[in-house]
Amino acid sequence: MTDPGRGRRQLSFFVLVLSAMAFSSLQSLLVPVLTHIEHTLHTDQRTVVWVLTAYLLSASILTPVLGRVGDMVGKRRMLVVTLVALTVGSALAALAPSVGWLIAARVIQGVGGGVMPLSFGIIRDLYGEARVSRAVSVLAAIGALGYGAGIIAAGPVVDVLGYPWLFWLPTITTAIAAVAALFVIPDSPVHGPRGLPLLPALLLSVALVTLLVALSEGNVRGWASPPILALMVLSVLAGAGWILTETRVPVPLIDMAMMRRRGVWSSNCVSALLGFGMFAGFAFLPQLMQTPPEAGYGFGSTISESGRLMLPSALAMFAVGFATAPLVRRFGSRAVTVAGSALGSLSFLGLAGFHATAWQTCVAATFLGVGLGLVFATVAGVVVGAVPPEQTGVASGMNANIRTIGGSLGAAAMGAIVTTRVSATGHPPESAYTLGFATLGVALALGSVAAFFVPGPRGRLVRGSPREAAPAGPKVTPSGRVP
Repeated sequence: MTDPGRGRRQLSFFVLVLSAMAFSSLQSLLVPVLTHIEHTLHTDQRTVVWVLTAYLLSASILTPVLGRVGDMVGKRRMLVVTLVALTVGSALAALAPSVGWLIAARVIQGVGGGVMPLSFGIIRDLYGEARVSRAVSVLAAIGALGYGAGIIAAGPVVDVLGYPWLFWLPTITTAIAAVAALFVIPDSPVHGPRGLPLLPALLLSVALVTLLVALSEGNVRGWASPPILALMVLSVLAGAGWILTETRVPVPLIDMAMMRRRGVWSSNCVSALLGFGMFAGFAFLPQLMQTPPEAGYGFGSTISESGRLMLPSALAMFAVGFATAPLVRRFGSRAVTVAGSALGSLSFLGLAGFHATAWQTCVAATFLGVGLGLVFATVAGVVVGAVPPEQTGVASGMNANIRTIGGSLGAAAMGAIVTTRVSATGHPPESAYTLGFATLGVALALGSVAAFFVPGPRGRLVRGSPREAAPAGPKVTPSGRVP
């Protein structure tokens, strides 16, 4: 590919940052307003959780597929398609007359999951392998910033402009990013048609959808009821079929040989549990804050007030992301990841036991942000260091995708716990939140156990070194293409 020149490279990187910011903010923009949506669209808490879960589920399934298609037809072209889908989904969400319409629009928005793997591939084409590691760290920090910005901005947007503008603003932003990507980002090399991994994508979709439906409906229909048991069995069979298929198809959705590297599988385990706790915790903390005191707990916060209470947590997660590198150099990736996961676990357990006042909740949420920020920034670097340069993009994209899958499972599980019963006040009992936060604390405690398998300072795994060589298997390109 022709050198686009330094100025065009900088403009291209700015467009990629704008795209990543739009996608990550849409993950969290609705978090503080789920209760508002519940009342506005005349639905219940169990159903409104799917506004968040549907977006995460769609992104989980489509992210690796879009990365692969970008390798076949051109990354810039697919990035534009992804941003157009985000624009259309956001506009449809702004016009949604019912919760079903809104959930469908959020599924379309989930196509935006392709932004991250496509961005990594474009950066490699623009700058070469030397700059990919740094770009991964920058985009990870941008992801944390966008997520925090979404939580904070939701209240003022609703108060000043009204609820539909939570979607009209992203519509405008992603439309600008799509046009800019079309004219600013240079063409990427196209590797030609190699076939799409449709069967693995279908099996992964069935496994995730059936599991999420079973988790959300289990408390209502009964965990031993025939429909729930059938969904669980179907999920297990589809998951097993997906893993088996991935090892046999010529073009896998996910390269299983790469996934067996110690630095990759350990980081992915940590990321899945991190996502499980992060998305579920940030989704239900504002709901607890907005519960009126008449329910026996909660502070009766407005959307803006709950956003302000979450502000220290969001800022801590963002700031810690930039301060993690010296800690990793001093103590090693394993120690920092273990410490961050353990701190996140203790924060959730603290929220389970102490949420009677706003300051208690705010302090626990802030420590949670510190713990999540430590893990968020560290595992990205571990993945980059564990794979050869040509696999950096697909490995980093997959790690982010696994975090999203964990988030969709966590949101569904937390929703099932919190919405099981409704007290006489019309709100879930306080014990439901206590059990839910304790469950998230256990998940992050398991994350700290998984973090012990992350390569440590003495056993640091160098990319491409013989002792971290991948098991026998097909070599893949940055977007996961088998040559």
